[in-house]
Amino acid sequence: MQIARVLSLLLDYPHDGLLAAQADIDAIIADSPLSAERKQALAAFVQRRFAGQLMDWQSEYDGLFERGRSLSLLLFEHVHGESRDRGQAMVNLMNQYKEAGLEIGVRELPDYIPLYLEFLSTQGEENLRLGLEEVAHILALLAARLEQRDSDYAAVMHALLELSGVSVDLGDVREQIANEKRDDTKEELDKVWEEEMVKFGPDSQSDGCSSGVNKPSETQRKDQYVPINWADITDAAQTEAQRGN
Repeated sequence: MQIARVLSLLLDYPHDGLLAAQADIDAIIADSPLSAERKQALAAFVQRRFAGQLMDWQSEYDGLFERGRSLSLLLFEHVHGESRDRGQAMVNLMNQYKEAGLEIGVRELPDYIPLYLEFLSTQGEENLRLGLEEVAHILALLAARLEQRDSDYAAVMHALLELSGVSVDLGDVREQIANEKRDDTKEELDKVWEEEMVKFGPDSQSDGCSSGVNKPSETQRKDQYVPINWADITDAAQTEAQRGN
């Protein structure tokens, strides 16, 4: 589904090529199955972001998603944290990509949300919905935290939630995170640097993962989706609350 691909691009690091595709992005949003409210919010996001300076956008992106863990775009960060289960989950997801014929080529981990969305966008509408349904609790958590920071990126998370078809009580999620301690301060970031980086797989020094080198063939595109076991929103919130204490 094209709208999933667009949302993947909007959540990825902004670059010149993205700006050049604004007309196509606007058209895909307008033709998407999203509600009028979601289309309007996404269109406003695109207009605002694309009208500004790219370097300012990149700087804000880094500040949101690259500082601290609470807004990490790595799915398993919100499920497994630094536990050993994270490594096996990475391997399982990578195998799922390979079974669907997706060869990873850029430096990203397999649970990077834009990469996961790119994969789902090739798997047919029903598999896209199922894939988003499994991570809806994480998307809701990110949406609420982005709202808390007055970031318009919340519009992208809300669009993904709508595509998932899952009804999430965002009021409950907002209440859960109301008293969360910010993890993007200098003091909290210093604590993170003191921790050992998580590695997985036999070659932890490899270039990581990526999207976009080889795409699935037509025979591989659909019905290849195998559900991944994800925690629910309560588990995710509790895990991060425990890490913050």
